[in-house]
Amino acid sequence: VFTGLGMVAVLENVVLSQQWPLQYGIVFDAGSSHTSLFVYQWPSDKENNTGVVSQTFSCHVDGPGISSYAKNPLQAGESLRKCLDKAMTVIPTERQQEAPAYLGATAGIRLLRMQNESVAERVLSAVATVIQQYPVSFHGARIITGEEEGAYGWITINYLLDSFTKQQAWVHPQTSNILGALDLGGASTQISFIPAGPMADATGASEFRLYGFDYTIYTHSYLCYGQNEALLKLIQSIVAVRWGRGHFDPAKYP
Repeated sequence: VFTGLGMVAVLENVVLSQQWPLQYGIVFDAGSSHTSLFVYQWPSDKENNTGVVSQTFSCHVDGPGISSYAKNPLQAGESLRKCLDKAMTVIPTERQQEAPAYLGATAGIRLLRMQNESVAERVLSAVATVIQQYPVSFHGARIITGEEEGAYGWITINYLLDSFTKQQAWVHPQTSNILGALDLGGASTQISFIPAGPMADATGASEFRLYGFDYTIYTHSYLCYGQNEALLKLIQSIVAVRWGRGHFDPAKYP
């Protein structure tokens, strides 16, 4: 998932003001089955060139994932308003104009793009239009790759487990235990880890510098192997078998 993941990585590229002690940012995790909004905050000063991020608010967007609005793209944008309105009550008014806002769409939209690229673009355009109507610094609504999704999940897991740094002094732990990550989403599954040796598939490599240390990880994404897609394949196979045996009644399966 995109949950917060991007914030740890992307904060390295955000220009932070020194006028206020806390910065705020918004991340939309637009998954295949649902969308969530997260508000993060972090001190203006970085630690070893990386922001120290904490989640301060989350909101589950009503309705299905944005890829489900293929027949009504405008509604995909409108579905975000309730959570955006709530986020504006959390972020101080004087901080909103420079609060970066991102939307990362994952496997649901990747599948929709494969089926109809123009429709996928209209859905992303609709959500971008709505977010831009709010007093935030909009940084884009885009489809992230499966490799990005896996890498951000890897960052999230190890960040939460203090693998990168110990909170007491924000220093790299002497006995750091960097873990791999398995991410089972609705429409895809990702695996990410630091390889023991040279990688034969260099296309799956990602490099990050976090808290003064460099990391090279390998990520692979398996599209259509998420929970919902796997269940759909199972149902289709069952239906095919029942049809072949003459037991399938189409009227029972609209």
